[in-house]
Amino acid sequence: MKLYTDRLVLRRFEEYDLAAFFELARDRETNRFLPFFPPETEAVAAALLHERFLTETGAPADCCYAVCLRADERPIGYVTLMGDAHDLGYALRSDYWGRGIAAEAAAAVLREAEAAGVPFVTATHDVENPRSGRVMQKLGMVYQYSYTERWMPKDVDVVFRLYQKNYNGSGFVFDRYRRLSPHSFTEVFTY
Repeated sequence: MKLYTDRLVLRRFEEYDLAAFFELARDRETNRFLPFFPPETEAVAAALLHERFLTETGAPADCCYAVCLRADERPIGYVTLMGDAHDLGYALRSDYWGRGIAAEAAAAVLREAEAAGVPFVTATHDVENPRSGRVMQKLGMVYQYSYTERWMPKDVDVVFRLYQKNYNGSGFVFDRYRRLSPHSFTEVFTY
């Protein structure tokens, strides 16, 4: 299934997307906030593409879309919605940052999730990446808590902020990450 927005086409990754995916995954600015190391070769990128984006998980709420401009349908990023946390993830090549593309793509995926009956969506961002937090706010997500996690395979401690959007009107907060973290806390923001 493809999703369309004013500027974008969101579609499944295909084998022929390897060159575009390699360009995205090795973008040093983008990869700074991704859980995997930048691939050094196309072969490593191909393995990563298969492991993370071409394998079906079988869970109905799991989805992964290549984010493409309508002009050429060449991937410049991705949006995922995964697991029982309904965790929204996204990445975009750094030369496309600051144009509202991540928010536009993620909003399309969230509309589909809501229509499919997903009760809530979570998303996290590294505290060192406040731009990602602004995307979450644009999507109507609300900050819930912060927590520390050992991020593998990079083997570094990262402080994440968890945002959530509930579609069923409840005050439910997905707290698994807070419970599993050796250090969790609530920040107070002054905007």
